[in-house]
Amino acid sequence: MPDVIFEINRDLSVPMRDQTVPGHNRWHPDIPPANTVAPGSTYRIECKDWTDDQVRNTDDADDIRDMNIDPCHVLSGPFAIEGAEPGDLLVVDIVDIGPFQEQEWGYTGIFAKENGGGFLTDHSPQASKAIWDLDGIWTSSRHVPGVRFIGNSHPGLFGCAPSPDLLAEWNRREQALIDQNPDRVTGDIPAHGGETPGAPQVPALALPPLPKDALLGTLSGADLERAAAEACRTIPPREHGGNVDIKDLGVGSRVYMPVFVTGGLFSIGDLHFAQGDGEITFCGAIEMPGFIDLHFDLIKGGMDRYKQSMPFFKPGRVGPNYSEFLTFEGISVEDGRNYYMNATVAYRQACLNAINFLMPAMGWTFEQAYLFLGAAPVDGRIGGVVDIPNSAVSISIPLSIFDRNILPGGAGGGRDLTAD
Repeated sequence: MPDVIFEINRDLSVPMRDQTVPGHNRWHPDIPPANTVAPGSTYRIECKDWTDDQVRNTDDADDIRDMNIDPCHVLSGPFAIEGAEPGDLLVVDIVDIGPFQEQEWGYTGIFAKENGGGFLTDHSPQASKAIWDLDGIWTSSRHVPGVRFIGNSHPGLFGCAPSPDLLAEWNRREQALIDQNPDRVTGDIPAHGGETPGAPQVPALALPPLPKDALLGTLSGADLERAAAEACRTIPPREHGGNVDIKDLGVGSRVYMPVFVTGGLFSIGDLHFAQGDGEITFCGAIEMPGFIDLHFDLIKGGMDRYKQSMPFFKPGRVGPNYSEFLTFEGISVEDGRNYYMNATVAYRQACLNAINFLMPAMGWTFEQAYLFLGAAPVDGRIGGVVDIPNSAVSISIPLSIFDRNILPGGAGGGRDLTAD
């Protein structure tokens, strides 16, 4: 087993700030390194789940409904890379990943509208949850019956620390976005279907620095107060990577990451046992605490040599390999309105079309189908972004993960595919 360079107490209820070496939940270049790694070596990093153990293995969704998002995500690190300098590329190979033996289950959640919601909030405004049992490479859920599949385990979030200038740029442009509609904030929302003009909208357009619940490693005192007022939230992806949620970056993948500060200061967390493209419920993967083994290397001057200022990837070939899918299309038309080349609207419509099919096919509620699309390894694809006015986007669901044939019967005189 590789050397462990970040260890999590096996009493998983111990919060990140009380670990022997605490991690962090904001991005800032002044967070001290938790450890140092040598290029050319492999190490094990242990991670808490992204919410810092706020979710229980129960049949109710009270923990999702009442979740405090302010401390999320909790990350392991940062790690200083020997010899790393601004302009280098940090090369990270994902060698292995898995859950802790102490918790061989994960969860998928639908956030309540009052807590920020998810991709389909207007259709499912209340909190919901599914617990998934992890059985080796397989998973199934008592809350989403009728499916069993192999996980595409991967880290949802990783990145190197931003430089002071890059951090300031993030804050400048995200505040400019907030200023376009500063009243768009989380607040008291009328019941679904009862929205009134001028009512507060959720979520906000962006999340500014929030000193409340900020954890910045071992920073303390005046240094912590200053940095917490500047540090960026971990919720979105940015130039350094961040919360990319790319489901194909599992074992065997290689990530090329830009270095912005001396030492690189690499961090990682938000481990997923499985996920569908888009992680559409926001807490949409099968979230888990666990370990990840990483091999580190450096390409000196790589950012200039390859003309890259954002991470790029070579996905691995380990994971579920499905050959037959049922694919649903979506276009950028919603509620009778045509949106111009809007791939987000199109993907939402593709997801809704898939959910509308799965509800009668599997006997599921809307929420069960919604949870399924966030957790299962479904493929989202952009078909077209050039045919004005409509983008075309699709979502493809592997057929072999169901315990029954879900293809429509009665092929109108043609071949009956349900007989296969």
